[in-house]
Amino acid sequence: MGATAAFVPAIAAGMAAGNPMVGGAPMYSTKNIVENAVNSKDHTTLVAAVKAAGLVGTLSSPGPFTVFAPVNAAFAKLPAGTVDTLLRPENKGQLTSVLTYHVVPGKFSAMQLRQRVQAGKGRAVLRTAQGENLTVTQMGRRLVVTDAHGGHSMISIADVNQSNGVIHVVDTVLMP
Repeated sequence: MGATAAFVPAIAAGMAAGNPMVGGAPMYSTKNIVENAVNSKDHTTLVAAVKAAGLVGTLSSPGPFTVFAPVNAAFAKLPAGTVDTLLRPENKGQLTSVLTYHVVPGKFSAMQLRQRVQAGKGRAVLRTAQGENLTVTQMGRRLVVTDAHGGHSMISIADVNQSNGVIHVVDTVLMP
């Protein structure tokens, strides 16, 4: 069996009736960002953080938004105690800043991000809802998002379309 033939079942395994699978659950383009995220077992920390920051209403609104959504393992990479500290009510402002740093107004597919990287001579700068910039570059076929401190996050699952935007699953939490 050739490489292409071996790859096709992997693609099929990642799809459920045309909907990408994220965290073991199909992501429906007819549902909004929050409605889909709550079903992903890989995003329980992100969902808890969105709830603690009071951003459920915002991310359920019409948008459109591009969300770089860190998986649970991304939050686990943070220094011990960071997530628990951010989830405390007295740190809601800091938590909101971190979360909105992962949100870009508008809907940008992976193809559009690649086009912006090409037009920007190797990098695309995106203004986040938090107000600071993220930089997108390309490493081979993969897109890399770089934060204000030079931290890198790879897009592991791109183009998870939502009714109010698109999610790109990332492997590292981005820090403003």
